[in-house]
Amino acid sequence: MSSARVSAPFKAEFDANSQEFSLTGVVRPRSIDEVAVSISILKEAIDEVRGVLYINVKRLVQMNNTAFHAFVRVVLDACQARPDLRFVILTSSVVGWTTRMFAHLHKIEPQITVEVYDSTFYPGQDFVENTSFIPILRTQTKMTWRHERAILPRHGMRPGIAMADICCGIGDFAVLVQKEFQPARIVALDHSKASLAYAREVAAGFGISGIEYTYGDAAEMLLEDNQFDFVSCRHSLQIFNRPDVLLAELYRICKPGGRVYVTNEKNSHCLGEPRSQTIQWTYSEVAKLFSHFEMDVELGPKSRRYLADAGFDDIVVESFMVTNLDGDPQDFADVIAAWENVYAGEMAVKRGDSPEFIQRFRQGFQDHIFAALHPKGYAGWPIWVGSGRKPL
Repeated sequence: MSSARVSAPFKAEFDANSQEFSLTGVVRPRSIDEVAVSISILKEAIDEVRGVLYINVKRLVQMNNTAFHAFVRVVLDACQARPDLRFVILTSSVVGWTTRMFAHLHKIEPQITVEVYDSTFYPGQDFVENTSFIPILRTQTKMTWRHERAILPRHGMRPGIAMADICCGIGDFAVLVQKEFQPARIVALDHSKASLAYAREVAAGFGISGIEYTYGDAAEMLLEDNQFDFVSCRHSLQIFNRPDVLLAELYRICKPGGRVYVTNEKNSHCLGEPRSQTIQWTYSEVAKLFSHFEMDVELGPKSRRYLADAGFDDIVVESFMVTNLDGDPQDFADVIAAWENVYAGEMAVKRGDSPEFIQRFRQGFQDHIFAALHPKGYAGWPIWVGSGRKPL
């Protein structure tokens, strides 16, 4: 790999292994001479690659016309000189202007295509950003918070730290942390604009104004390296088809000596009594359903391996069971009903499951609700917590 830092915070880089040339940061030169080194890296990349050259502008925060025309001129000239070479420009909806700025190049030159990276990053995106699921998430967090508020200090949470909550969803976890632990700073990032709008309402309802709610792609964050003492990412590694990519980003923004904290599930271990057999069957099928959409809701016990592979040390892993005895059993029943609506009502239908399968699938959720509300019943939802330290 060859790279050159032109002028902070701008970087141009070429990775020969992936045939990817990337531009990150703010590129606002007054003359072409200021980006000459970067232009040379691009030209060297074009000379070296065969087939496809990927041009990654997913983290390109700003670019003026001087820089744009300089880089584009090189690419257009290469299209004429190298008819065997294709260019794929990777943009992000988070930095929407890049898609608009580069999109017209395909009309000029068919060898150039523009792809919005995060529109297809994880196949289950439509389900996890489903606005109908938003209201129940607050109840879900209320149930897990009873456990997490005691667990968090063992994983590095303390007053006065700089914290990031990545894939923050509706933002209620950040609000609870702010009230309980008083970090000096919280940045809460999510890819769902609807969830972030709800998050701001939740914070306003608690009279909290200090949380920095930010729209972003967790796999390509615009946050700088080594910023945060504590980085949380709850119930999210399991819905990315590349959890290693997400963990690499969490590692990057964490300060050396800081900790990354993740929670994930093992859905096949959800349980209930009475009617345990139908419940167990349904949640085993939930795991298979998510796997079909390239998500892994069995990830919980794998947390230690993922954290170790990402480079963390001092890894701590523990688990807890959310049950119908944690407060009002109706809360648990409402959460299960929401799962049924999304998993059986949408995901199974999209997979193409038969009406007979979906009916049996739904029965397990309904039996889980029965167990949660039964005066002698027990219903459980297991969650794994893992954290690791970024080495000094």
